[in-house]
Amino acid sequence: MNIVCLDMEGVLVPEIWIAFAEASGIPELKRTTRDEPDYNKLMDFRLNILKEHGLGLKEIQAVIAKIDPLPGAKEFLDELRSVTQVIILSDTFEQFAQPLMKKLGWPTLFCNSLEVAPDGTITGFRMRCEKSKLTTVKALQSIGFETIASGDSFNDLGMIQASKAGFLFKSTEQIKADHPELPAYEEFGDLLRAIKAAL
Repeated sequence: MNIVCLDMEGVLVPEIWIAFAEASGIPELKRTTRDEPDYNKLMDFRLNILKEHGLGLKEIQAVIAKIDPLPGAKEFLDELRSVTQVIILSDTFEQFAQPLMKKLGWPTLFCNSLEVAPDGTITGFRMRCEKSKLTTVKALQSIGFETIASGDSFNDLGMIQASKAGFLFKSTEQIKADHPELPAYEEFGDLLRAIKAAL
């Protein structure tokens, strides 16, 4: 039994924080897991900036409502889901992801959740589990699945390396250079062929 585990941001949809950085005019918020391997440190940094600027969940959700999946992402996902099980493993948050999941045809998503005050201020975040992507892949393997994984960032490397087949997709030059052993693709058609060959 195979199951494909995909990252969401940068792979299927644009990076939410980059879109919000551009919309809000706060360039510091462009920092993502492609730049910062420590996710807790990254989120603390983001929440401090939101607090400084008096921004909350409502403002971020207004930007997310205008984000569309990357061109070809839904077709890729539809085709992939017609031949195997797919789970999206993301370090995003339930409060961000829903409109994007709707545009992608409601695939299964495992992600985290934000702690939000009644006034909409984001006060903290709750990770589903430690090293959520790698932990989930290992859990799937422990119940009889063989995993195939793909992502673009530092926080995807664990699940990619632990899977029977793993691919970088739309990754950075630095990550590709650091991991020449991992096949790297830029186009959905190429990734789809590679995953199908590994099934």
